[in-house]
Amino acid sequence: MKKLLISPSKMALGEQESQIYQNILKQASDISLNLMAVKVENHPEDFLGWCYELLSASRDRINYDLLEDKQLPTLKKLHDLLISAISFLQLKTLRVAPWPVIAGFIEQHKELVALDEQLRLANYIAAIKSQSLKEMIPEDRLAFSGKHSASLDPSSYNFDVEWFASTKNAKGFHQMLSDLPGAFDEALAHIPLEGEITQEHYQHFMVAYLMAFNGSDEKPTLAPATRLLAMRRPDVFTPIVNSKLDALCGALGITKLNNRDFERYWQDIVEAIHNMPWFKMASAANELEQSLVEIKALLPSFFYYADKSTADNSNYIKLLNKPKSTTSSAGKKTVRRGKESAEILVDRALASDDIPEHIKAKRDSIISEVEKGRSVEETISLMRAIFG
Repeated sequence: MKKLLISPSKMALGEQESQIYQNILKQASDISLNLMAVKVENHPEDFLGWCYELLSASRDRINYDLLEDKQLPTLKKLHDLLISAISFLQLKTLRVAPWPVIAGFIEQHKELVALDEQLRLANYIAAIKSQSLKEMIPEDRLAFSGKHSASLDPSSYNFDVEWFASTKNAKGFHQMLSDLPGAFDEALAHIPLEGEITQEHYQHFMVAYLMAFNGSDEKPTLAPATRLLAMRRPDVFTPIVNSKLDALCGALGITKLNNRDFERYWQDIVEAIHNMPWFKMASAANELEQSLVEIKALLPSFFYYADKSTADNSNYIKLLNKPKSTTSSAGKKTVRRGKESAEILVDRALASDDIPEHIKAKRDSIISEVEKGRSVEETISLMRAIFG
């Protein structure tokens, strides 16, 4: 372990990496005796590999029974620093790597980042984004804006809507979006669905977005705005998440944005990413790469740290694996849906070629059950069981 801890001192680290290393060492020194007891056989020669190895040693192989309670926050801080460092180092490769390297990295990590699920979300948004937010059913609006809800039936929404950039903590934004979706439509109308997007387009969006909050106690913040932009044009706008801004801004070599840096977002994030070699040369050599090219501004999302638990932490997977309640119906907590939402979700499911006509004829009954909170898939399965 001692050899591992000091090995970065022999690496050619840049200024940012050296500072990260010193911060990590500071945390490691407080639990050095515990770390020294961990057997280390892998000694990476690069800083990224070193971060992964130390994270594995300190998280997966350390003896937690020997740690005092007061040491646990220090260990957690060490893990957070290492995870942030890994994200920073992986994102930093975006500045110089060519397209084949970027596409190869994503394909190599497709299981860890739940790529198939994330692409399902991207495809779903692509199919609904021509609708106005005001016209969308509430569930689709949540999918577009990036907030999970128990009302999102996993048989209809087979993805976590919070991939790419979660907005679950932007409560003021979601209240405004629910109350005044038309105001946000006016902002998004300045961003063409196709063709070139200019700074002028963005500035008009920005003004209208800020105006949407006029007369409200809620303050407009940048992160939710970038989610809306990224879903409308995933080939142009990269969404940001406040919890990951340190890694992203550090990798881009810019001062960290604050939640009101609307002007800087275009220059320091959008234009910076557009000027990267891989972004300019992005072209599809196969079907997967075609899917990636269509959402190329979202690709930095795949370079944040991910491990085996990342895919399992998907809200979609959690809903799928949620145990069925065995309590009486009187004790169940169900999420009722509006009639319009139920109708649209049922009609989408009944449009499938494998649904027989006699089941389609039960549309009204299915809608009634879905309104009560039963999932579309469960209701149709029940109808099949009863009527064949």
